[in-house]
Amino acid sequence: MTEDHQTLALFLFSAFVAVTLAITTWVSRNRHGSAEEFYAGGRLFSPMENGFAIAGDYMSAASFLGISGLIALHGYDGMLYSVGFLVAWLVVLFLVAELVRNCGRFTLADVVAARMRERPVRMAAGTSSVTVSVLYLVAQMVGAGSLVALLLGGTTDAARTWTVIGVGALMVIYVSLGGMRATTWIQIVKAVLLLGGTVALTSLVLVRFHGDFDRLLRTAAERSGHGEAFLAPGLAYGGDWTSRFDFISLGLALVLGTAGLPHILSRFYTVPTARAARRSVVWAIGLIGGFYLMTIVLGFGAAALVGPDAVRASNAAGNTAVPLLALDLGGGAGSTGGTVLFAVVAAIAFATILAVVAGITLASSASVAHDLYASLRRRRAEPRSEVAVARVAAVGIGAVAIALGLLARDLNVAFLVGLAFAVAASANLPVLLYSLFWRGFTTRGAVWAVYGGLVPAVLLVLLSPVVSGSPQSLLPGVDFQYFPLQNPGLVSVPLGFLAGWLGTVTSPEVADEAKHAETEVRSLTGAGAV
Repeated sequence: MTEDHQTLALFLFSAFVAVTLAITTWVSRNRHGSAEEFYAGGRLFSPMENGFAIAGDYMSAASFLGISGLIALHGYDGMLYSVGFLVAWLVVLFLVAELVRNCGRFTLADVVAARMRERPVRMAAGTSSVTVSVLYLVAQMVGAGSLVALLLGGTTDAARTWTVIGVGALMVIYVSLGGMRATTWIQIVKAVLLLGGTVALTSLVLVRFHGDFDRLLRTAAERSGHGEAFLAPGLAYGGDWTSRFDFISLGLALVLGTAGLPHILSRFYTVPTARAARRSVVWAIGLIGGFYLMTIVLGFGAAALVGPDAVRASNAAGNTAVPLLALDLGGGAGSTGGTVLFAVVAAIAFATILAVVAGITLASSASVAHDLYASLRRRRAEPRSEVAVARVAAVGIGAVAIALGLLARDLNVAFLVGLAFAVAASANLPVLLYSLFWRGFTTRGAVWAVYGGLVPAVLLVLLSPVVSGSPQSLLPGVDFQYFPLQNPGLVSVPLGFLAGWLGTVTSPEVADEAKHAETEVRSLTGAGAV
């Protein structure tokens, strides 16, 4: 890219970082250091504010960069991510949001521990939450590396490495200084910027084709090299039965995974009531739905105007399709309009990454401090010591995410998020649903449900083509691929539910009917909710 691109985009990056650091500093001076303030922002946000923050948390680099890239490369099959991410919110709205807000305080483990023995349940749920969060963080790090490599006009390892390290350092600062309140306002600002930029790009694509969506699709199909097959199912997931099962597995993970994501569940505790939590989700569905419809236009727009070959040449996984589309819409390389539009889109994508990593890091550090650290202590930890541990945990989680982000830098970010969703759907969703709806559920069942989904999901990913056995793998030089599917959801999600059932029916412990009744009343009415 030209020096003008770099200068303007870096200026916009710097402006966003300066604004978010100012928000963080302001919040850090006005907080009183309580656990409720750090984990839940004092529960002071309105449904609209929280809805925008949820949308900001959810519309990640996978959404903005990865999905559009997959559609540009694979056409119809790339839309699975858009559909799956959106449909997942119906599960959250009808099954999870209100009940979780009534039953918990700060984390997923609070909901389960309400009627179980706390220590084993918190250890299991905390471990699972940290695993999911780290996988999700890796996707954001990969997106940041791809974006800045494109911006600087090369794919040098040094540029990517320093970008990933810089993003990791910023997310630790946001979380350790500002907690949930700063993170929420950063996500609101980012959601507004992202939606505004997406609306502008979508409008420009439609104007280029005079509002004729059919012409857009036909042009994309012609430039793809696949003809009509580009607009039909099967290009990415229809070659053989393995790819078809992969399609089903990915869809299952995307639809069920959202309800088990720790950073999404923690957002329900930032509003004062369950009714506010439900209204937050309604706001979020409206914003997220509009956004994912626009990513479809951007994906096919990139295929029609930039071309899959150019997208693939810039980044093999397609992560740079939207910035390249912006460059073309603005007038092409070297033009003032192209320079400005490219820089704005790159800055918005970078803002997206920073906001999302802050939310995920906060949720995972809360799990470390509130669940793991509190479980290991014989006496209940003081809120202030918990918060101190959470700040230290943010540093450790940031370091792990940086290391894994550098290792996985050549994978598509939407694909990486699909793996995180699979682990969340396998380990967190079964224990959450069983705890809320099964009267006879026991502590052994809860622990088995978590580990029975978590261990197979992680193990199957390690034995899949993602890690070894092909040129696109994390470790292309070795081959210990024994599981044929790239996403483990089809196997690991049923295993999580099965393990929870098996642990319960073989447990000598009798479920506490009184605690279940208390939890049921609390979840449905809000009586006794924090």
